[in-house]
Amino acid sequence: MFEHFYYEAIRKTVIAFGTLFNNIYIKHKNKQGEIVSTQKVPFSYGPTQKFLARLEQSPNLSKPIQITTPRMSMEIVGLSYDPARKGTTTKSFVSRDTENKTRKSYLPVPYNINFELSIFTKLEDDMFQIVEQIVPYFQPHYTITIIAIEEIQEKRDIKFNLDNIVMTDNYEGNFEERRALIWTIRFTGKTYFFLPISGSGDTDSNIINKVTIGFAAGSNSNTISNDIDITLNPRATKNYTGTVVTNLSQDLDADNVNVYVTDSQNIDENSFIQINNETLYVDAIDGNRLKVTRGVYGTSPEIHVSGSNVLNITTIDNNLIPSGDPFGFVSIFQ
Repeated sequence: MFEHFYYEAIRKTVIAFGTLFNNIYIKHKNKQGEIVSTQKVPFSYGPTQKFLARLEQSPNLSKPIQITTPRMSMEIVGLSYDPARKGTTTKSFVSRDTENKTRKSYLPVPYNINFELSIFTKLEDDMFQIVEQIVPYFQPHYTITIIAIEEIQEKRDIKFNLDNIVMTDNYEGNFEERRALIWTIRFTGKTYFFLPISGSGDTDSNIINKVTIGFAAGSNSNTISNDIDITLNPRATKNYTGTVVTNLSQDLDADNVNVYVTDSQNIDENSFIQINNETLYVDAIDGNRLKVTRGVYGTSPEIHVSGSNVLNITTIDNNLIPSGDPFGFVSIFQ
């Protein structure tokens, strides 16, 4: 316990969040509706108070506003555990590193990182332009995929939720004081922290990929007259990546072959899925209704409650079967 490891979870989440706002522009027009200036809004990491102090200490009205405003800044204001996304603490997933060695890790721990994005402008229209380039993308969240662990190329979807917007107009005192419009937008980034990846295995996973069978015919059993090559492709009977593709939208009884999910976009017909400890085969898809064959690969049909995670079983899982785990075969005769 407490061995040194560092997967840069917070750093990567902060960078992903910052990239959302590093390409925002404002444009000014003349009375004829012609664009007379275009400016990229500066973006940096820092607290709101730092920029407010700079505004108050530099009240020279003859100074070009582009030097001080508009600008945007961000900072982390909170970090908290997210029990709603908690997985089974003993459940693990297996992957392969860049050297094709098997690596094992437990499911990541979900945490929420709270961000504040502060927008400073002098002109109200500048503020409207900036905000309108941000809020339509959050309904109420925007998802970015990051590589959480480089050595095994583990990817995770990080959702950023827009929580609320607070508006402030610092227009007090006499006319010589600089006006500062400040809008603060609060976000929640749903990130993950990974435990250290345990040991590596050999590139040889001891899985049989091909079996050749010869049989003898005639009175002389020493003579093999025919050969049959049977290629057996290992197929994963469960999900090893831990990636959730959707959730159940209704309770599922043990004898029901119609599975209703919130979104079937990432599920294909004639594929396998896993719900809790049951593996199911998808026969057909109609909207968000899946017609399935229950309890395949030796698993038993179970009762699953609404909201249960649905994981798909793909060729990636076929390549991650660790030695000693059960797997299914698909036979191809040559």
